Amino acid sequence: MKCSEFLTELTDYLDGSITTGIRVELEEHLQWCHECEVVLNTTKKTIEIYRNNQLYELPDGLRMRLQEAIIKKCKSVKSCKNPE
Repeated sequence: MKCSEFLTELTDYLDGSITTGIRVELEEHLQWCHECEVVLNTTKKTIEIYRNNQLYELPDGLRMRLQEAIIKKCKSVKSCKNPE
C-alpha cells in the first residue's frame, strides 16, 4: 500500500467503516511508515480535542514562533494567496 492509498482510506479507518482486508493492509503499512503513523496519531488527537471541546492555551513565545513558522511556510507555497 502506498501512502496516498493510506490517506484515501484514513477517514473510513478512523470511523471503523472499512473491510477487514483494507484494515489489515493499513495496519501493515503503519508498521513501516512513520510518516503515516504520525498523520494517523495527529488526526486521532485532533478529533479527540474537538470532540472533548478542550482548549489549549499556548505560551506566548510558542504561539508567536508557531505563527511565524506558518507564515514563513505559507509564503514559500505558491498556492497561498494571503498568509498574513
